[in-house]
Amino acid sequence: MLQFDDNKPFIIAEMSGNHNQSLERAMKIVEAAAETGVDAIKLQTYTADTMTIDKDTDEFFITDKESLWQGESLYNLYQKAYTPWDWQEKLFRHAEALGLICFSTPFDNTSVDFLEGIGCPIYKIASFENIDLPLIRKVAKTGKPIIASTGMASVAELDDMVRTARENGCEDLTLLKCTSSYPATPEGTNLRTIPHMKDLFNCKVGLSDHTLGIGAAVASIALGATVIEKHFTLSRADGGVDSAFSLEPEEMKLLVRECNTAYQALGEICYNTQEQEKKSLQFRRSLYIVEDMEKGDVLTEKNLRSIRPGMGLAPKYYDVLLGKKVSQAVKRGSAMEWNLLE
Repeated sequence: MLQFDDNKPFIIAEMSGNHNQSLERAMKIVEAAAETGVDAIKLQTYTADTMTIDKDTDEFFITDKESLWQGESLYNLYQKAYTPWDWQEKLFRHAEALGLICFSTPFDNTSVDFLEGIGCPIYKIASFENIDLPLIRKVAKTGKPIIASTGMASVAELDDMVRTARENGCEDLTLLKCTSSYPATPEGTNLRTIPHMKDLFNCKVGLSDHTLGIGAAVASIALGATVIEKHFTLSRADGGVDSAFSLEPEEMKLLVRECNTAYQALGEICYNTQEQEKKSLQFRRSLYIVEDMEKGDVLTEKNLRSIRPGMGLAPKYYDVLLGKKVSQAVKRGSAMEWNLLE
């Protein structure tokens, strides 16, 4: 089972194609991820030929003018972005030596078989594959935990995926709210889906975040996210297929810190004075005599005030006390008590 620390979310750095086809850079990304404090680093396991075919008709090209990859053929894009399979066991072992969990996203049956052979501990299902029920079935039968992104999927499609996973042996499923746009906008992120999804599918939930910055990820914690996935690179200036919406190391450190802070701050429903607040009680407002008074003098708005500190009677008794007489001489700065009354 994928175990989460009760005091922190599970944070995943997504390498994707940001290695720019350099094993040395990929190793450095793993090392940098470990230094940020994330829990895991995730790879992707495919080749251009397992993703698509090399064809030059329009449907095999990205034509959206707003896309980061406009004009690229799918085949060429995947050739640029894929992580060579002969690197992956090296990256797994390197990550493990640094205290990171390393796992991957498979995209077909051959990649699942390959990842099983190198001991992949968790499987990620990408948004674009969440409707590929034969793939879901294959992954579920490994018995490993599954983390699945929900981008583009309808409730009915998610239900198909969840049922398929559970019926084929998956006992540990986490769904990540995801907007499959690169980058995604805050307005299109719809974090309020997260608690609804948790209740609807009775599973752990989180966020696969393609927005710029860390705000959406931190906010998702307050809505029940226990897993955060964010793309990661050494430097956006170095380029790379996903670099434009990836975090750099200092940003990832900030994400880890602030997500952990948000997670800890959730606490529990509590209306009582907490232990750490008890020392502050003395600085609440309370009722004080603010002028010297003689026995028999009447309490008025001039000589009785609600001020700090909190050693006197509570301010709620102010109206009750006005017009009452003191039973003794009282010095200015005395906390008001019942025994001062006649």
